[in-house]
Amino acid sequence: MYFIGIDVGTSGTKAVLIDETGAVLRSHTEEYPMQQPKNGWAEQNPSDWWEATKLSLSEVCEGIDKICGIGLTGQMHGLVMLNENNAVIRPAIIWCDQRTGKECAEMTETVGADKLFSITAAPAMSGFTAAKILWVKNNEPENFKKCRHILLPKDYIRFMLTGKFATDVSDAGGMQLMDIKNRTWSDEVLDTLKIDKSLLPKIYESPEVSGFVKSADVPACLRGVPVAAGAGDNAAAAVGTGIVENGRAFTTIGTSGVVFAHTDEPLIDPKGRIHTFCCAVPGKWHVMGVTQAAGLSLKWFRDNFCELETMNAEKQNTDVYVLLDEMAKTSPIGANHLIYLPYLMGERTPHLDPDARGVFFGLSAIHTKADLLRAILEGVSFSLYDCVNLLKETGAEVSDMTICGGGGKSPFWSQMLSNVYGTEIKTVACSEGPAYGAAILASVSARAFDTVESACKALIRSGKTFVPNETEHGAYQAVYGLYQSLYPSLKNLYQQLK
Repeated sequence: MYFIGIDVGTSGTKAVLIDETGAVLRSHTEEYPMQQPKNGWAEQNPSDWWEATKLSLSEVCEGIDKICGIGLTGQMHGLVMLNENNAVIRPAIIWCDQRTGKECAEMTETVGADKLFSITAAPAMSGFTAAKILWVKNNEPENFKKCRHILLPKDYIRFMLTGKFATDVSDAGGMQLMDIKNRTWSDEVLDTLKIDKSLLPKIYESPEVSGFVKSADVPACLRGVPVAAGAGDNAAAAVGTGIVENGRAFTTIGTSGVVFAHTDEPLIDPKGRIHTFCCAVPGKWHVMGVTQAAGLSLKWFRDNFCELETMNAEKQNTDVYVLLDEMAKTSPIGANHLIYLPYLMGERTPHLDPDARGVFFGLSAIHTKADLLRAILEGVSFSLYDCVNLLKETGAEVSDMTICGGGGKSPFWSQMLSNVYGTEIKTVACSEGPAYGAAILASVSARAFDTVESACKALIRSGKTFVPNETEHGAYQAVYGLYQSLYPSLKNLYQQLK
């Protein structure tokens, strides 16, 4: 039996083919760009996602006669708007876009801060979909009038595959239009914000079948295959790493960074610094903290300042990030008294500040490229450590930590995180991340397994464990204290950059 997971990511779409033992047989990723028309804006063309999906599916399906199930995952919070002919109206406004400050204030005023929080488990968030809908309504009224369907990124791909307008409970929660405790759209929030419920897709639990492939643009072996509802990228990553029961958590470093913990009950931070969503296990929830620009910080530095290293990596037929790790290792803990704040796209946890921006603090003539690289890795690690501490403060049990995502492929960064957290960090044998979790959900929807939990137990294998060095943990604690003091000192100054 073969299953496919599709991950509609920020930098590219990945398709992963697995068998009934969980072995990854093929994996293919097609990349595409992100547009930033203005400072703090972030958009993508849904047609790029679809073209990348078709190419990735063609690669992993070559020579395969029968696929038993497909699962979907992808970047959360993106706004895709379709007209009456089901054509895309405007570029998708994606998760890291920060243009919606006024709309967040509007949501808070019209719904009420306490009411909004009690229903959606979060204060009005600039990155979430509801505020983006209101932004289009306020700033592009003609586009809003044309809108007949609102979808999330992975759900646009579902529509292109199946013709169905559907989503899942975990991704829907990130729209901030959902009653998180009752796992359904909130009529109260929708009516107050004057958003027509008919624009929204039907909500399913993650392993439920949401439709069957009808598209003639994909390999023939996929026609008629059931498509699982799937999950948002972090909920799918949890499935792909076996984080499906209390006490288990993961850190993932992709474009953004997330610390995620499974909970049997909906734990809610009263200050809204972490997010509470339904998870991919039916009837369960998760809490998570988010660093907006985790892997993005390193990619930004690579793209702008590491042309020589990129050329050398190509000559050596190796990953440029391996060379950057080696360079960063030559700088000591604390990067020779250089601290990086990773707020390239504003920040969610713990600051909830769309106006925050990145900083190198302490930069002097002694610093080298190696110091800047190390400072970036440490700054992102400190931001993720903020997330860990807030999850514990909220009552989440974080006793078993796993690492995944692109950054998790770096032994150097994984060991650094173990030293910063002061706890063991495990890896899993499969490093395909959310796409692997989506494939597991496909196996449940195809009834190869009875539950998500039983599928994870059967398919997921552990990898290496990183053990913290207590001396280095102590050294990082000292630097972390200074790191924590910087944002409060800069908070009011960020407003002057507008």
